[in-house]
Order: sequence, then structure tokens, then C-alpha cells
Amino acid sequence: MYLEGLEMIGVLVVVVVFVKVLEHFGWLGAGYDDSVEDELEQSAVRHRPEGLEQLEAQTRFSRKELQILYRGFKNECPSGVVNEDTFKDIYSQFFPQGDASTYAHFLFNAFDTDHNGSVSFEDFVMGLSILLRGTITEKLNWAFNLYDINKDGYITKEEMLDIMKAIYDMMGKCTYPVLKEETPHQHVEIFFQKMDKNKDGVVTIDEFIDCCQNDDNIMRSMHLFENVI
Repeated sequence: MYLEGLEMIGVLVVVVVFVKVLEHFGWLGAGYDDSVEDELEQSAVRHRPEGLEQLEAQTRFSRKELQILYRGFKNECPSGVVNEDTFKDIYSQFFPQGDASTYAHFLFNAFDTDHNGSVSFEDFVMGLSILLRGTITEKLNWAFNLYDINKDGYITKEEMLDIMKAIYDMMGKCTYPVLKEETPHQHVEIFFQKMDKNKDGVVTIDEFIDCCQNDDNIMRSMHLFENVI
């Protein structure tokens, strides 16, 4: 996989992998039936999700799409929640030649919006709704939150370097050209040259969104997977 441009934004990596996860679990093109709605209300799982009507109002998925997603989620996660170890196991299946654990950790934290150590079905579909069907601004806000590891409202070079190393570790031997040890540092420098407009050493959400919206490659990538479900 060629990684040119990933110093700018990681949403594409997130979406590509989630499409793979959906296909692997049979969630794309899967059948549905009305019994799934009953399961949402009655199933004896550790975490019982909200009803379909509320999730339909909160996301950009239809009732039928939510039924498909919930059936797959429940099959893979009978307890009703995903913990970080399960998240890492899922990602390791798709990157066997690399180490996906660190990137999966960052991504898990982005989905675990209430920071309780688990991702519920609601957490999952809310994030997926943004990544697949959200506005450009919503997707970019989600990506910024992924990069802003300590959630202080700024992306530092150290945070960006941690994310880039995690992406490269995950890709392993699949990258082209073969990565050199200094490559993540070079990409971080490119990132900050483009985005840190006032040269204060950090990137704000406004700088991030403004730069991304003026990059044609990023804008094209934002629309690639809007209709995968």
C-alpha cells in the first residue's frame, strides 16, 4: 500500500479498514428481518442498545441498515460491547505483516467517546455514520480528535509522530516504497509545514480543517466510501 498523503489525514485508513471489517463479518449485503428490532429491545446482553428509532434519528443510517449492522455486531460481540483487546484482534487480522496494536489503541479511544473502556453498538454506529455519511467538517473533526491524543484541542508534533509510527507499524511490509526509519519524522514535518499556519508548533482544529478543505486529494478521499452500506 502506498502511503503518500497520510501525513495529512488518517480518515482514509480508518474507513478502508472498516469496509474490510464489514465485508469480513458479512455486514455488507447481508439480509435483515424485523426480528432484529425485537432483539434490540429484548436481548439479554450485558449492554442493551437504544431502540432503532433513536439510533435512526442520531445517525445517517436507515432502520434497515441499522438492523444489518446490529445483527453483525451482536454475532461478533454477544456481550453488546467491544473492548480494546477485541478491537486489536480485529485489526490484526487485516494487517498480519505488521503490528496494528498501537493504531487500534488510538482508534479505539476515538470510538470510545465516553472513555469507559468499551465501545457499544451506539458508539460504533455513531462513529461509522460520521466516517461514511458525515459532512466534510464532521469527518475532519473526527480525524482531528483521532490525532489529538491527549484531547487538549491541539495536535503536536509528538502526537502526529505517534500516529504516523502506528500507521507504518500497522502496514508493515505492505507499504510502497519500503519505509525508512526516518520516514515518519519526514511526514510529520511535511504535515506541520502545510498545516501550522502561524508556526507556533501546534495545529488547531481551524488550521486542520482549513488546510484539508483546500487539498484536492483529501477532499476526494472523503467521498470514496459514502455508499458502501
